[in-house]
Amino acid sequence: MSLTPEPPRDCPLCPRLVAYRQENARQNPDWWNGPAPSFGDPQARLLVAGLAPGRTGANRTGRPFTGDHAGWLLYDTLKKTGFATGTYEPNGDDDLTLVDCMITNAVRCAPPGNKPLPVEETTCRPFLIDRLALLPNLKVIITLGDVSRRNILKAFGRPASAMPAGHGAEGEAGGYVILNSYHCSRLNTNTGRLTPDMFEAVFNRARSIIEA
Repeated sequence: MSLTPEPPRDCPLCPRLVAYRQENARQNPDWWNGPAPSFGDPQARLLVAGLAPGRTGANRTGRPFTGDHAGWLLYDTLKKTGFATGTYEPNGDDDLTLVDCMITNAVRCAPPGNKPLPVEETTCRPFLIDRLALLPNLKVIITLGDVSRRNILKAFGRPASAMPAGHGAEGEAGGYVILNSYHCSRLNTNTGRLTPDMFEAVFNRARSIIEA
């Protein structure tokens, strides 16, 4: 049976998200306005899992964490820790390349208010499961935020309680090391809940595990 790691551009599975996509397309017809495909190296040993595309981020550009505040810190950190090269531009018109790393989201379509419903997380999970299955060299998964952590664990048939929550928490599922970080959102960085050093430490930890 063939695996389907990426939903089709016109994925019909979640009615609320489809309606939101269509409304965004009416207002901004030049935007991507579809499920944001995973981005990066298909031979990656590191997977970074976010929650869902932002309306003016990946929903606009078609690339995860591209076009919103979170992308600046994420891609800068990936470059600092050797998981990316090139220049990042928020419109996606750049030469950014991920090295030994892939980025995906638990829910592939932008949700209203940046909050997918539990049923939408469940409906989209088969794409996440297949994405994980198609990374033959995967060793470490960094989850950005508690909802991402929960969805990754569920993708492996594990309960959310299978590992601790919180920044810097570590666990295991499916034979992979799971590292959790606070999400690199504007709210978390502006309030100091997540600093660049805290974020970089998680990626350095991933590097140390991968290279061990």
